[in-house]
This record gives sequence, structure tokens and C-alpha cells, in this order.
Amino acid sequence: MNKKVAFYTLGCKLNYSETSTLGRLFSNAGFDTVDFTDTPDVYVINTCSVTDNADKKCKKIVREALKVSPHAYVTIVGCYAQLKPVEIANIPGVDMVLGAAEKFQIIDHITDLTKKPKALVYNQPVSEANRFVPAYSFGDRTRTFLKVQDGCDYSCSFCTIPLARGSSRSDTIESVIEQAEQIAASGVKEIVLTGVNLGDFGIINGKRETRFFDLVKALDRVEGIDRIRISSIEPNLLTDEIIEFVAASKRFVPHFHIPLQSGSAKILSMMRRRYKRELYAERVTKIKQLMPDCCIGVDVIVGFPGETREDFIDTYNFLNELDIAYLHVFTYSERENTLAAEMSDVVPGSTRADRSKMLHILSDKKRRAFYDTQLGKSEEVLFEGDIKDGFMHGFTRNYIKVKTKFDPVLVNELKTVCLTKISLDGDVEITESEEILVH
Repeated sequence: MNKKVAFYTLGCKLNYSETSTLGRLFSNAGFDTVDFTDTPDVYVINTCSVTDNADKKCKKIVREALKVSPHAYVTIVGCYAQLKPVEIANIPGVDMVLGAAEKFQIIDHITDLTKKPKALVYNQPVSEANRFVPAYSFGDRTRTFLKVQDGCDYSCSFCTIPLARGSSRSDTIESVIEQAEQIAASGVKEIVLTGVNLGDFGIINGKRETRFFDLVKALDRVEGIDRIRISSIEPNLLTDEIIEFVAASKRFVPHFHIPLQSGSAKILSMMRRRYKRELYAERVTKIKQLMPDCCIGVDVIVGFPGETREDFIDTYNFLNELDIAYLHVFTYSERENTLAAEMSDVVPGSTRADRSKMLHILSDKKRRAFYDTQLGKSEEVLFEGDIKDGFMHGFTRNYIKVKTKFDPVLVNELKTVCLTKISLDGDVEITESEEILVH
């Protein structure tokens, strides 16, 4: 019988795309991919290290894995594995740690599943992670996360990602188009473009060969994909030409996720961000002028060192006045080997928690207000196969989550519906339109 492997992914959409690629490597090597609880012979845990909480999650998953399959071979990859290999190697039950330059050679390293007294560590300096490895998620018939860029050349004072993933590098446009065509042939309706610094697409072998806008234009011509979604893009890289192109496109959807991190000019400067808040406001205004129904999401960090009450209120008011739909709120946590970790005027944990709560409440209000503007409109929904309490869900082009009673016929289908009311759980309920679009 074939050996069995199970995967667990922490963190971003990019990690999910890379886990799928690792899965294909194992499949080609004769392994069967199984669920986490199906007593696998090998566990691969793909980690994140954006916050301390992500590190703690990794340790917990190792413990839970060994409860299910006590003799399984446990391998850790991902950002945490690059940043703290020795720390991971000391976690009871871990057998192998692979850094950023080694993770896609995982099959070469897993030659013997015998558990050793000490974990094996393969971890070169992150500068060796200089080759772009294509990846896209597989297994969800509805949407695929397509990796087109990796690494980051920015030096934000709070971030360890450049230390974990290396310098900015990209796939070629030709390779991305080929993968998109493969995805289309599989029946997937939506592609989500992912990367560490997506808007910086175009650096190949250390030189800028092209731009993200060139990729956008090329992908717009791929037949068989109904929707293309841009996952997250820095405001200084979201140009007017990109906004204008998306507004006119039938494939690129009216949804942007744009990191802000702070609405305080002082804190933005301390964070070493590459824009001012005035530029951010201009981007939002431009989007809404061309796409009034566009959904705009925002990343924001609370409790950064030196953030006074006045700085936080400045951020809160700035966000409150922006025409946005939701927030992703991150409570600042100290990361080793970052400039911010050495800064004074540390914000107390309780204050960070209070500010986070305020912004979560603001996010709920923003989402509700955005959903209210969409009620009564007919929108095309791409339905997914997951069932919860007898309901299925889907998303409109502008990222409104809708629910309806489960119907297997609707899975992975595009259907035009009328958005009727907001349910108690915050989703939008629908009534069917006479027009049904099945592709």
C-alpha cells in the first residue's frame, strides 16, 4: 500500500497555493493524500510567522497530529521554519525542518520515515531562496489561489517576511498564462492572484522584466475563467491604470484589498511604509468613482510602538470616513530581528486589545453599511459546495457573502440572484432571478 500524507496550512493564501504544490510532489512520488485524522504516515505543516499566535498554533498542531498518528513523520516548512529552525527542531515529535530554499525539495529529503532522536534541519540563508517556484491551490472546484510573485524588497519596520521568504521575484507572464489555462480546463471558475508583494510582480533573476499591469492585461484574455480577483496590493503599487482597467474588465472583479496599517502619518513613517495616508484616500476615491459598488478591504495594525491615544483616534477617524467595506485588524506583536522590536514607548497589551476591539466593531459597521447599499440588486453569485446548518454559501463579484438552502445543482455554478436581506449571522440572503447562468 502507498504511504499516506496529510497537510495542514497556517497563514496566507500564498501558503495554501504552495501546500497544493507540495501535495502534487508527494502524489507524483506515490503517496496518497489523506485527511489530518486519517492516521497518515507523514504530516507536513506549512507555517506562518506573522504573529506570535501563529507560532503557538504550529506547536499545538504538532501535538494534535501525534495524538492522531503517534508514529507519523512530522515535517515543518514555511516562514516559521525559515526564521526559527532550531526552536522548531526542539518541539517534541518534529522530525524535519525545511527552510525556504529547501521546502520544494521535500521529496528528496524525506527518504527514510524512521523517527530519529533529533530532528533533521535543512535551512540555508534566506538569500539562497532566490528561485521562483510556481504554485496554485488544487481541490476546490470553485476557486484557485494562483501564486505569481514571492518575496519582498520592502523594509517595513514590523515585518519579518523578507527574512522568511527572501527578495522579490516573479514568474514569467507566459508561465502564469499557461497555468491559468490549465486551471480553466479543470473547471474552476475563479482565480485569485497571490504573492507576498503582488503589485511588485515583474522581477525575474534580480531584474525588472515587466509590470503587474502587463500581467493583468494578459490574464484578461484567458478564455474559460469567469473571474479573476486581486488578493492584496500595496496602495503605492495600485496605479490608476490598474484601477481603470479593472473597472472596464469583464473578468477582473470589483474587489480590492489594500493594506493601510495605520491612518496616522507619524505611525506610517515609523512603520517605514512607502506611502502617505493622502495617497491611500486618493486610491479609494478613484476606485469608488469608477466602481461605486466595489468592495474595498483594509489591513490595519493596532498597538504599534509609540502609538498614542491621539494616533489611534487619528486612525479610527480616517477609517471611519473612508468608503470601505471591511477591515482585517492585526494586534501588533513584537517580532525578533525587526526595527520595531527595539522601539521604545511600548503599548500595553490591554490597550492593544481595547483598540483592536474598537476596530473590529467598526469593521462590522462598515460591512453592514456596504451590504445595505447592495440590497435589492441583482448580482451574479458563484456558489460553493460547503454546507453549514443546511445552507450553502457563495460570493458575488464584489465579495458579498450570500447564503441559500443547499442545492447540489448550484455547486460551482454562477447564478444571478436578487440580494434581499441581511441574515442574523451577517450574510446576505437571496431570492432567485429568472436568469440562470451555467458555464
